[in-house]
Amino acid sequence: MAPSPDTVQDTIGIAVVGTGFGRKIHIPGFQHHHRTKVVAVHNRNLATAQAIAGQQQIPHASDRLEDILALPEVEAVSVTTPPFLHYEIGKAVLQAGKHLLLEKPMAMNAEEVKELANLAQAKNLVATADFEFRFVPAWQLLAEYLSQNYVGKTRLIKIDWIVTSRADPQRPWNWYARKDKGGGALGAVGSHAFDYINWLFGEVKSLSALLSCAIPQRPDPQAGGKLKTVDADDTCLIMMELADGTPCQLNISSVTHNGRGHWVEVYGEKGTLVLGSDNLKDYVHGFKLLAAPAGSDLKEVEIPQRLEFPQTFPDGRLAPFIRIVDRFVESIDCGKSLAPSLQEGVYSQLLMDLTHQANQSRSWVDVPSLDRFLGS
Repeated sequence: MAPSPDTVQDTIGIAVVGTGFGRKIHIPGFQHHHRTKVVAVHNRNLATAQAIAGQQQIPHASDRLEDILALPEVEAVSVTTPPFLHYEIGKAVLQAGKHLLLEKPMAMNAEEVKELANLAQAKNLVATADFEFRFVPAWQLLAEYLSQNYVGKTRLIKIDWIVTSRADPQRPWNWYARKDKGGGALGAVGSHAFDYINWLFGEVKSLSALLSCAIPQRPDPQAGGKLKTVDADDTCLIMMELADGTPCQLNISSVTHNGRGHWVEVYGEKGTLVLGSDNLKDYVHGFKLLAAPAGSDLKEVEIPQRLEFPQTFPDGRLAPFIRIVDRFVESIDCGKSLAPSLQEGVYSQLLMDLTHQANQSRSWVDVPSLDRFLGS
């Protein structure tokens, strides 16, 4: 049933759980949006929660999730904690009858994400995944060119996400260094890549992978700088065969000094599309799209004004997140989880699970369709 005009204009009360990325992007994003108001913040340290609430003029702060979820003014919750906490927190949010916006990677495995997606559907709640690249102007233009069959039948897709964010071995040890906590480059950025591969090119038929860790120890500031073991991947080499037979290569590394940045190359029978950015300090700012029919030189394509952000910010991640909030609000208004929903989150997580399996077995693994997996 369509919402009434009065309902559509209501402000939605938001609780933000987690104050790392949540403090940098989620809180200002929700505060910027005209339909959302941050009414509560959660951190496991009460003093930290209270300090952030005071600085941001947020009325409620707590170190107890149950207290946050009991607030009647909280209608929706964004979860920005480390991934090993997502499943339990997400389940509690949905069981409390609140809409959910969940950071990636969605959880620790695809079965957990599927359970959350099914719970949201059973309770008629919206569950949105924060896959921001779907809302970056240059990426949206690439999607349009692909939908117009610009390259014709694809022959090769090559993706490089080669950056320097963790190249310094003195960067401190934390949960990100632990595979069993959902750390590593695959979860951090491979989750995005698997989502946009599905969005832009369709499902994956099979894959093989090699995951490695170039910096096996990092200093732990909580232990006086003592070196602690890192077992999460920082480099991922993944080969895929898409459902339509197209070969796709995905190379990820977070430890490459002067890495080339983030590039997607699409080669087809009729032409070529190249999307990329060499900005190593901001993973959203700097993308450009180049195109060429077969036999011509690549030329940069102007981004049309209709796709541009209405406002940009020093931190490039904020503008696409605000578009995620738009989508979240639209979903709540229409009573349906619009893409990117937790169903898209399930598929991204499934591909990550199978990447780990392929790495361990040193073999190709088949990928079930999303419909088949959700129905299993």
